[in-house]
Amino acid sequence: MSGQIHLLQTNGYNMPVQAVRKTYRKDTSEVSCCLKYVIFGFNVLFWMLGLCILAVGIWAWSEKDTFSNLGRLANVALDPAFVLICVGTVTFIIGFTGCVGALRENTCLLAAYALFLAIILLLELTAGIMGFIFKDWIKVQATGGFQAFIIHYREDPDQQNLIDWIQEDWLQCCGIEGPKDWDKNNYFNCSSQTVGSREACGVPFSCCKRKPNEIIKNKQCGYDVRKAHNEAYKYGLKDINEKGCVQAGEEWVERNLLLIVISAIIVSFLQACNKFTTRSHV
Repeated sequence: MSGQIHLLQTNGYNMPVQAVRKTYRKDTSEVSCCLKYVIFGFNVLFWMLGLCILAVGIWAWSEKDTFSNLGRLANVALDPAFVLICVGTVTFIIGFTGCVGALRENTCLLAAYALFLAIILLLELTAGIMGFIFKDWIKVQATGGFQAFIIHYREDPDQQNLIDWIQEDWLQCCGIEGPKDWDKNNYFNCSSQTVGSREACGVPFSCCKRKPNEIIKNKQCGYDVRKAHNEAYKYGLKDINEKGCVQAGEEWVERNLLLIVISAIIVSFLQACNKFTTRSHV
C-alpha cells in the first residue's frame, strides 16, 4: 500500500526506512565534503608547483632567446629548460583538473584526474621495473647523454650549469669515465691550443676538488691540467676529481638505494590513495 510506513529493525528497535536513508545520506554527504576539500587542498599545491616549474622553464628559454631562434631546438631533448616546460605543463594540467573538479564537483574532471594519476602510477611502476631489468641499457643512454652535454658545454648555458652542478656539487666527478673525456669538447681539446684557446688541455672549474675555507671559487683551476708536461698531472698530484661521473653515479645509487626505494614506495602509496579517493568521490 502506498500509505504504509515500512519499519526497519535496528539494534532491537523499529525505525522508519526513510529515517535510515536520511541518516545514511547525511553521513555520506559529510564524507564527500571532507574528501572534496582534501582533494582540493592537495591539488592547489600541485597546481601551483606546476605553474612555478612551467614559469622557470619559459623564463630559461626567454633568457637564451630560444623563442626567436628556433635553430636552438635541434637538441631540445637535452635542454633542461624544455624538460622543465614539459614537466610543468603536465603537472599544471593534472593539478587543474583535480582542483577545479573537486571544487565544482565535476565528475568529468575528477574522472580525468583519476585517469591521469593511474597513468602516472603505471608509468612509474613500469619505469622502476624496466630500470632494474635494463640497467645496462640505461647506463649506455646516460653515458651518451652526458657525452652530448660535454660536446655542447659552451653552447647552452643551461646544460653548462647542469653539468657543473653534477660534477661539482652532486657527484664530485669529472667527465664520463675521467678528465680525458673533456678532450671531446672543442674548447678543452688539446689541439685547440694551436688556435690560442686558454682552456686547451684543461677541464671546467667544476672538475676541481673542493678546498677547505675557499671563499671564492678559482675559475681557472682546471687550466692545463691534462698537459703531459704539467708536473702536477705527471705525478698524480692533480687538484681535480679523477673519478668519472658514471662510476660516481653508480656508487651514489648504491649508497642511497634504500632511501630511493622507500621514497618511491611512499610516493606511489600517496598517489594510489589519492587515485582511489578520487574514484570514490566521482
